[in-house]
Amino acid sequence: QVQLVESGGGLVQPGGSLRLSCAASGFTFSIYAMSWYRQAPGKERELVATISTTDSTNYPDSVKGRFTISRDNAKNTVYLQMNSPNLNDTAVYYCNAYHWRGTSYWGRGTQVTVSS
Repeated sequence: QVQLVESGGGLVQPGGSLRLSCAASGFTFSIYAMSWYRQAPGKERELVATISTTDSTNYPDSVKGRFTISRDNAKNTVYLQMNSPNLNDTAVYYCNAYHWRGTSYWGRGTQVTVSS
């Protein structure tokens, strides 16, 4: 049974830091590209960060320089380090696993609220 379980969300102050984790099981983690997406109320889901099977990373301008994605294939886990979050980063954050053949899995999400 495939599972992606996000954790680490919560309330964080602007300018603080937070680390999200996504534990994967039920598939061969190392051969999947891993990504974090987010969805704020009333908005579409958007890509936050991607890490390939060879550890190449990609970020949109909105988070570049503030967020860092990493993966630990030995632990079947992907992380998102969020530094200097702002109010616009408030959203539900989802973990995604994608294989080039088209298979895609999603987690249920974890809420991140940036507020003073």
